[in-house]
Amino acid sequence: MKKILIVDDDKELRAHLADILGGAGYEVDAAASGPEAIERAIDTDFDLVLLDLMMPKMSGVDVLQELRKVAPRARIIMLTAFATVENAVDVIKRGASDYLMKPFKIDDLLVRIRRVIEEAGFDSCSVKGDLDGILGSLSNSIRRRIIQILSTRKTIRLMELARELQVEDHTKVIFHLKILREAGMVEQDKGRSYSLTKDGERTMNCLKILENHLTPNQ
Repeated sequence: MKKILIVDDDKELRAHLADILGGAGYEVDAAASGPEAIERAIDTDFDLVLLDLMMPKMSGVDVLQELRKVAPRARIIMLTAFATVENAVDVIKRGASDYLMKPFKIDDLLVRIRRVIEEAGFDSCSVKGDLDGILGSLSNSIRRRIIQILSTRKTIRLMELARELQVEDHTKVIFHLKILREAGMVEQDKGRSYSLTKDGERTMNCLKILENHLTPNQ
């Protein structure tokens, strides 16, 4: 469950957004001021922060800069009733992921939240090595299935893997394993068991993100 922090001095708006986002399946926390938001972000690993630009004591821009230090992984969407092109450009340059003008439509907010969180997921699943080789290795359904099986089983020997794949010709499985090994996603230990490398694990995360991204909302 993704965690979202709402930062706004408007108590009614905080409660309204908390109800909506909670109903949308997010874990929600709220803060009424910049210092409170920074304290919450230090204690909790938030995926996204909805941050009001205009607040007393500490402006949204100042909070944004501090959040980039204490919670660099969190994505930030700025909210404001006083939108200008200059403000939008400034907060994006300072590290915000998006900018939304009040009053906004809830459907628009939910779409933006989903997009920003998905983009964060894509950024986190980067892999090292030959990108063409990695993409080529994923173009085959058997190789994708091998990665999925290894992600679940952690280690597996050739015969067990062939049975799970329901492939009778073991040479085909060996061929696909060879391609995955050359791409740096699969390795074999001294006991001849196969497992995912670190890049293989990151690739599996990418596959999950792609599947979620391409699957239409129910």
